[in-house]
Amino acid sequence: MRIDIISIFPEYFAPLDVSLMGKARDRGTLDISLHQLREWAHDVHRTVDDTPYGGGPGMVMKPEPWGEAIDTVIASREGAPRLVVPTPSGRPFTQELAVELADEPWLVFACGRYEGIDARVMLEYGSRLRVDEVSIGDYVLAGGEAAVLVMVEAIGRLLPGVLGNARSVADDSFAPGAMRNLLEGPVFTKPPEWRGHEVPEILLSGHHGKIARWRRDEALRRTARNRPELVATLEEAGLDKRDREVLAEGDGGGGGAG
Repeated sequence: MRIDIISIFPEYFAPLDVSLMGKARDRGTLDISLHQLREWAHDVHRTVDDTPYGGGPGMVMKPEPWGEAIDTVIASREGAPRLVVPTPSGRPFTQELAVELADEPWLVFACGRYEGIDARVMLEYGSRLRVDEVSIGDYVLAGGEAAVLVMVEAIGRLLPGVLGNARSVADDSFAPGAMRNLLEGPVFTKPPEWRGHEVPEILLSGHHGKIARWRRDEALRRTARNRPELVATLEEAGLDKRDREVLAEGDGGGGGAG
C-alpha cells in the first residue's frame, strides 16, 4: 500500500519508523511518503493560512497550497488515490472503515490545522477522487497529524504480513462479523500469580472449548459494562442462550477479571 501524508509538521510522523509500522515500511508492505505543505506556498513567509471570510476566531488553511500539493502528489503515479481528511466534523473512524481503507492501494492524508482547510478543497477533489472526511472521536485536536497516526496504524496492521499472527485481526474488538461491536475481553500471561492476583483458573485448564466460552462471556460483560450502547447493536441472530444469560447479569457480573 502507498500512503502520502501532507502536513506542515511532517516530523510529527517519526513514530511510523518504529514498531510494526517501521517493520512494514522496511519490508515494503507500506510505502509512506511525507510532504511539507509549505513547499507549495510561494510568498516569502510560506504562508498557508488566512483569516476566515465572515469573521470569527482562528485562521483557515488556504486552498492554493493545498491544491498544488494534492495535484503534485496525485500526478506522481498512475491511478487515483483515496483522499482522507481528518476533521472533528467528519464521519466516525471505525474498525469497519479501517478494513475498507486497508483494501485501497493508495491513500493520501491531508492534515489540517487551525480552523481547518478551506471547504473548496474538498469540493474540488470530491469531483475527481473519493474523499472521506473522518473523525477519530468527539473531541478537538490541535491538528490532523495525531488523527492520521491513529488511522495509519489501524489500517497498516490489517495489511497481510504486518502482524505476526493473522488471527489477531479476527479477534480484535470491533472486528467485522456478526459480533463486530463486541469488545475484546481481558488477557493474561505468565506468571500465574502476581501481587496476589491470580490468572483465572479456566485459562490454565487446557480445555479449549471452555476457554472460548469464558472469553466470550468476559467480552460480553466488558461490552455491557464499558460500552452499554453497543449491546443494542449486537445482532440477535448471533446471540446464543448463554450470551443472553450473561447480558442479563447486568453491570459487571460474576466470574470476571475485568
